[in-house]
This record gives sequence, structure tokens and C-alpha cells, in this order.
Amino acid sequence: MVHARIDGTIVAAACHKSMEGHRTVICQPLGADGSDDGAPVLAIDPLGAGLHQLVILSTDGSATRDYVGDPKSPLRNLILGIVDSAQT
Repeated sequence: MVHARIDGTIVAAACHKSMEGHRTVICQPLGADGSDDGAPVLAIDPLGAGLHQLVILSTDGSATRDYVGDPKSPLRNLILGIVDSAQT
């Protein structure tokens, strides 16, 4: 699990059937100091996080495939929680 920031929403005219009906967002993984850590990733967002909100992101592909109910889904990332406030 990693902390990430929501940087945008994906809208597609055509997608894998396992993605239909699920909101897909662009997430920027964050380091311990809050700075960008690596390249942005796509994630399924069942919680409806807003733009620039901090979230907890699962990178466990099997959990995401279980969530969408398709063992052959190309999805890997799933938002598990929205961060209200961060304490160090």
C-alpha cells in the first residue's frame, strides 16, 4: 500500500470489460515526505475521491481483480481509503 494523490480521471470510449462501470483515476504515488515518487498509475476508485485528495492505494493486482470479479483483468491498483489528515 502506498499514499498517492488523485491527479485526474480517465474517460474511455472503449475499455476492457472488467473496467466497465468502475471509475478510473490517475494517481501520483507519494514518498514519505509528500513529494512525487515515480510515475503516475491508474487505479479503480470505488470511494469517489476528489481531485488532489490524498488516498491509500493498494498495488495488489489480485485484490483488484477480485474486486472487479475478473481473474483476467488488466487492472492492478485499487483505492482503499481517503486520507483525512496526515500526521508524522
